[in-house]
Amino acid sequence: MDRRVLLAGVGGLAAWTALRPSASVSAADRTPIVLWHAMSGANGEEVERLTRDFNASQSEVTLEAVFKGTYPETLTAAIAAYRAGKAPHVVQIFEVGTGTMLQAGPAIKPAWKLAEETGLALDPKAYIPGVRGYYSLPDGKLASMPFNSSTAVMWYNRDAFEKAGLDPDKPPATYDDFAKAARTLASKAATPIASTSAWMTWIQFEEYAAIQNLAYATENDGYDGLGAELLINTKPFVDQLQRFLDLSKDGAFKYAGRDGAPDAVFYSGQAAIGFGSSSGRADIVKNAKFRYAEAFLPTEPALNPRPNNSIIGGASLWAMTAPKRSEAEYKGVAAFYAFLAKPEQVALYAQNTGYVPVTLAGYEATKQAGYFDRNPGTDVPARQLSRGELTPNSRGLRLGRLPEIRAILYEEIEKALQGQQTAQSAMDGAVARGNRVLRDFQKSARG
Repeated sequence: MDRRVLLAGVGGLAAWTALRPSASVSAADRTPIVLWHAMSGANGEEVERLTRDFNASQSEVTLEAVFKGTYPETLTAAIAAYRAGKAPHVVQIFEVGTGTMLQAGPAIKPAWKLAEETGLALDPKAYIPGVRGYYSLPDGKLASMPFNSSTAVMWYNRDAFEKAGLDPDKPPATYDDFAKAARTLASKAATPIASTSAWMTWIQFEEYAAIQNLAYATENDGYDGLGAELLINTKPFVDQLQRFLDLSKDGAFKYAGRDGAPDAVFYSGQAAIGFGSSSGRADIVKNAKFRYAEAFLPTEPALNPRPNNSIIGGASLWAMTAPKRSEAEYKGVAAFYAFLAKPEQVALYAQNTGYVPVTLAGYEATKQAGYFDRNPGTDVPARQLSRGELTPNSRGLRLGRLPEIRAILYEEIEKALQGQQTAQSAMDGAVARGNRVLRDFQKSARG
């Protein structure tokens, strides 16, 4: 990240101010608030740490963090709870649920509105551009509270690279380089599996589009309106799928399931290359018995010789409404937001998980603490997020029911991997079915 950008933002870091009630209360009289989240494993342990530290930091609010399953399961649970009048105070929603949440109307209290009502000062400019842009409204106000932002990276096994005669200090920089490396790793049997990819729809198609500056959908990827239509059956996307079909046929790539299921294939040592989220670092550190490293995602120079930024993954926090929810409860949510935005908390959370420091001050605190120097490669996600130019094609997707569209794309990819259809047929099917989802969402959003 450009140091000039960092220094420009740090000056406005009085972005958040803690709420301080005039009188303390006993523990029994604390205002209870509930957070529903989707963090498991090492990342779930970090949510528990944040909860304990927040509760210990003040005496007015008691936060309870409740694990609600995967990201899609958490979103579904929140919708059902709101309809039953029992919504949690805060819910963690993955980034592709942003379009859906923005159409949730009275079910949510946007971050800017919460700050306005509780007296909490919130400056969107305190957040790094890629994060701020994704969760902001057209007028620049934050709709949700940035929390765990990641991006996709290429993890690789340095021991396996050496065994296969590849230079572990020179990871594949382009997709052609990746394909060659994967085939070499397979031929040398450096590991049981040469390569795999978690979150394939996100990493190999959505991130691919952003970095190569390709439109994923019309209407500027959905930012300009609800009438967006998918564009992923065009040649670059079809060629990308064909690449993985060919590698799979050659035994150089193994599809190991949807979303985060393939992560364990890498950190258990079975795969030499594992595309995944930068947030996987916590589990890799905890489980890997080999020397590992992370690198930028491969690029496609023929499509874009000057690669753009990658887009964020992860999730943000949304304040929800419920019948008879009190002013004290909303102030409790605001106090929790303020705690999370402290530079030391942003830095600690990022260092403990592999997520990106979401504020400029948090990034600077992490850098000044020497974390990046002591842990080579940990700055890769932030550097990749800030690379090149932020364009309408690289700021992310604002498509309603995007999780459902991802599921459709998975189904079509899986059929192609099983030899049931061609790459073109798979992407044509994904576009046709995905566009029907978008039209249904458009109708429901307009009432």
